[in-house]
Amino acid sequence: MAVTINKIMVVDDSQAILMVMQAILTELGIADITCCNNAKQALQNVQQAPFQYDAIFTDLNMPDMDGMELIRQLGELKFSGGVAIISEMDNKVIDLAANLARQCNAHLIGNITKPVQLSEVDRLIHKLESFIAPASHVNKPLTESELLNAISHNQITPFYQPKVNRVNKRVPSIEVLARIVNDDQSDILLPHRFIGPAEDLDLINLITFQLFEKATEELKSIRTELRQQVRLAFNLSPTQLNDPSCPDKLALILELNRLTPQDIILEITEHLPLDNNTQLETMNRLRIRGFEISLDDFGTGFTNLHQLKSLPFTEIKIDRSLITHVESDRFSQVIIDSLVDIAQNEQLSIVAEGVERIEELQYLDRYKHNLLMQGFLICKPKPKQELIRWIHSWLRMTNSNS
Repeated sequence: MAVTINKIMVVDDSQAILMVMQAILTELGIADITCCNNAKQALQNVQQAPFQYDAIFTDLNMPDMDGMELIRQLGELKFSGGVAIISEMDNKVIDLAANLARQCNAHLIGNITKPVQLSEVDRLIHKLESFIAPASHVNKPLTESELLNAISHNQITPFYQPKVNRVNKRVPSIEVLARIVNDDQSDILLPHRFIGPAEDLDLINLITFQLFEKATEELKSIRTELRQQVRLAFNLSPTQLNDPSCPDKLALILELNRLTPQDIILEITEHLPLDNNTQLETMNRLRIRGFEISLDDFGTGFTNLHQLKSLPFTEIKIDRSLITHVESDRFSQVIIDSLVDIAQNEQLSIVAEGVERIEELQYLDRYKHNLLMQGFLICKPKPKQELIRWIHSWLRMTNSNS
């Protein structure tokens, strides 16, 4: 879903850098640019209007308050936009800055070096568009009555997107994505229209279980066409882990369809923190039952590298904001290097999601022995019959190349 970056703040004690950044951002079509020559003023601006800015570009080395303190303070303010650094940084500084930013809940997504180039700023603008897209409601969210109507009329429909192993050309798992499809299939609603309202109205379990029932019923025919024991991956919100009976409810649906928890990966989004004992207990109970647990959208939320090692995840999914233009983004490259190392050491699967450009795929191929690929370049989300047609095409292509 394409979005537009409207308002950006630039923070640097160099007037020359501020002038260059303003000229470049104006050239790139940014409508509203605020320039601050010190971090304290920038922080005051955010305090007065915390949701006004889509992104903040900041220098690190500044007098009085430096860039790292500004990033920490932005995290404490729960600033929801993206943060980018304007500075020459070596790999260790990038890695540490990213981890510190995540620990204070700031969304650090990249860096550009000095002297600033238009192409580098443009690259980060594209990353910012990827970063804020999931939270952007281009279309009006459903009302409670509209959502209840969709649920009662059984309109929650599974669409599928495969995760591909580029080495052996196999498809070890397929993510199940929720759509609302009306009875005559003339209108398909995407998740940003209804998942947020469902969470707010405490209806998310009804959507999840309806989706779970339909997809597990369809798994047998998908496996027959793919000729392998592919697993299904479902999204769970951290709020759903507050229900201690969640593992029992999911296991009962699986039993009715003659499946086991080992057939399922549960992708837990990190847009909310995992921070209470009930959530952690439910997660542990899911693993004890045999469900695989994936950390979804790593790079946009609250989980830090230490939690990757201490919580019972079996898979990491790298958010598309880190994949976008990865071939030219040193920040993303360093973070992905670190994640691949952690995944190998902790024996976790790792998935690059949001692969949309051939240049991204070619860069990520250096990790292909350890990294699964998912994205529009490989396969867009599809209903079952279209997925089966994709499977036939995929099998023909892989057989001809083998």
